[in-house]
Amino acid sequence: MVADDRKYTKSHEWVMVEGSVATVGVTEYAAHELGDVVFLDLPEVGNEVARGEAVGTIETVKAVEDLFTPISGEVVETNQAVVDSPELVNNDPLDAGWLIRVRLSDAGELNQLLSAAEYEELLED
Repeated sequence: MVADDRKYTKSHEWVMVEGSVATVGVTEYAAHELGDVVFLDLPEVGNEVARGEAVGTIETVKAVEDLFTPISGEVVETNQAVVDSPELVNNDPLDAGWLIRVRLSDAGELNQLLSAAEYEELLED
C-alpha cells in the first residue's frame, strides 16, 4: 500500500509532514523485502541529521542495513515502541512502525521526494 498523505524516496522510506515536523519510516515494500526486523538502532533525540545520511541501523534475520534520513533537521522523537518491539516495522510500517520525527531545517528538501504516484511507478518498474 502506498499512502497518498506522504512523500517517498527511491530507497523506500516515507515522510509525513505535520507543521514543521516530519515523521519518517520505511515503506511496506521495504518492510517486506527486509524480512523479519529483530533490532533497531535509532538516532538520539537532539541529534542533527542531514538528508541522505545514515542515522541508524535496522537488523533483520538476513542482514544489517543502514537507515537513511530523507530530510535534514533535528531529531525530536524516536519511536521507543519499535525499539522495544521491532516487529512493528514489519506488521505496521505506515503507522505504529514509524521510526523518527525530525523538525525540518529545510522544507524545500520535500520537493526532491517522490509523490505517492511517482513511488507507485517506481515499484512497478
